[in-house]
Amino acid sequence: MSSTSIDDLLAFEEEAAPAGPQARRSRIRPVLRSLAWAAAVVAVLLVGLRAVGLQVSLPVLIAGVLAVLAVRRVTALLAPPPPPPAGSRNVSGEEDGSYNWGARDALRSAINRWEWPLDWSNTRPERFSEVVLPRIGELADERMRLKHGVTRESDPARARALLGDRLWTFLETPPRRTPSPRDLAVIVAELEKI
Repeated sequence: MSSTSIDDLLAFEEEAAPAGPQARRSRIRPVLRSLAWAAAVVAVLLVGLRAVGLQVSLPVLIAGVLAVLAVRRVTALLAPPPPPPAGSRNVSGEEDGSYNWGARDALRSAINRWEWPLDWSNTRPERFSEVVLPRIGELADERMRLKHGVTRESDPARARALLGDRLWTFLETPPRRTPSPRDLAVIVAELEKI
């Protein structure tokens, strides 16, 4: 058993502040590194150009390499920060509540799956019967299956009672024209009651 008391365990001692000023990062090291890179690039270019048979003045070659490295350094300093990784949220503050319609996300994809066929059905009424109506029927079947264990195919009589005459007629007999937005809103409201 140790002889350490509870006071020793709970005692707090502040760490002493550093005695002297903190060592500043040397500016000489990056300059020397850049000069070493410049010398290496100049040497490679000089050997490569001489191997091909071209002669370039050494001061011009050095000036060109230093200029390219300087431009590279300046553009690196002025470059914007990299974008956040995909899928991460920006938690820097409150969101303004507006929806970014240009972004590709699941909500926009779901909206487009309904928006485009509905828009196409304005000019081609048969498109509504071929594309949109089956989707509405699938939604009705899925809602009935989840809440009541029935689909239109498995138990038509009970499904008709659950759907109501208006919705049943709409789903079973395709309309000759595309329903108006008001009619579709009524149908969606009836679907939500299931």
